[in-house]
Amino acid sequence: MSGKAGIIGLGLIGGSIGIALREAGWFVVGQDVDAEQESIALEMGAVDVIGAMDNVDIAFVATPVSSVVDAVFQAIDEGAIAVTDVGSVKGSIVQEVNSPKFVPGHPMAGSEQEGVRGARGDLFSGAVWVLTPAGITDDGHFANVRAAIVEIGADVFVVDADSHDELVAVVSHVPHLTAGALMRIADEYSQEHRPLLRLAAGGFRDMTRIAAGHPGIWPDICIENSEAILRVIGEVIGSLEETKKIIASKDKEALLEELQQARTARVNLPTGVPDDIDLDIVRIPVLDQPGELASLTKLATEIDVNIYDLEIAHSSEGERGVVIMVVPADKSERLLGGLMANGYRPSIRAME
Repeated sequence: MSGKAGIIGLGLIGGSIGIALREAGWFVVGQDVDAEQESIALEMGAVDVIGAMDNVDIAFVATPVSSVVDAVFQAIDEGAIAVTDVGSVKGSIVQEVNSPKFVPGHPMAGSEQEGVRGARGDLFSGAVWVLTPAGITDDGHFANVRAAIVEIGADVFVVDADSHDELVAVVSHVPHLTAGALMRIADEYSQEHRPLLRLAAGGFRDMTRIAAGHPGIWPDICIENSEAILRVIGEVIGSLEETKKIIASKDKEALLEELQQARTARVNLPTGVPDDIDLDIVRIPVLDQPGELASLTKLATEIDVNIYDLEIAHSSEGERGVVIMVVPADKSERLLGGLMANGYRPSIRAME
């Protein structure tokens, strides 16, 4: 795709987006409230120039969650054609930004490194990047943002904003808080038993690795997504209480069943899709109106169909269009079934 991109917020994520886009042939304009971060980003090649978002094809807002809304409006006011963000909470942001130019997003990638010096171009390779378009989101902007994200190696996952916040509470926010709790317990024990942390084996280190991440971003995240986080913390506490009862009653069979369920779920976590697969092209006639593309990609996500390529062809009459999806051949029938159940009339052919 390539073009001109902008980045507001030149930290680890913003810097990594800049490097990845430049490697893909984009011209990247960046800015940060910290002039030193801007200088470092220029020096290490995360951006081409420091400046405003005037006429950038896509502006990526990579600020802390509490600053996202203001930065999105700033990018729009400065003349960005489309704007997306990387905030870990989506519901509150979507409620405050009501613009067809805005395509809310959240890359599920990170590092223990801090700041732009920790940025790297392959950070998003194979990572999930969630998009949560609203009903007002322009289909053309959505398609362009999605294409840029795919270009830097990420897999796009489309859900509504509230579902995103529920899901990340389970797979990101509460795990980070849990890792922090375990590390604090270990640290308190180590005050009395100094060799303790030297005994920390691979399992403990793997489970608590994320506690080494920069703590500064987490207060905003936890406050903005407090409802979902508190609910999941309650569920974790309830699950541990149940395990506590099982151990107290010395019920080996029940404990084994719990551990086996967890093992099976962990073993079956999705992995990357191999490149050598057959693909089908699915064409879907749609009304040429805002929200169609977002609805279709959300449907594909819900029925677990990966979209390898996506295009919308607008009709010259302006009333109808065709969405073209490239999907794995072994899942195309599932997609057709889902589409037809929702009133669409798709066609399919093998990709040569």
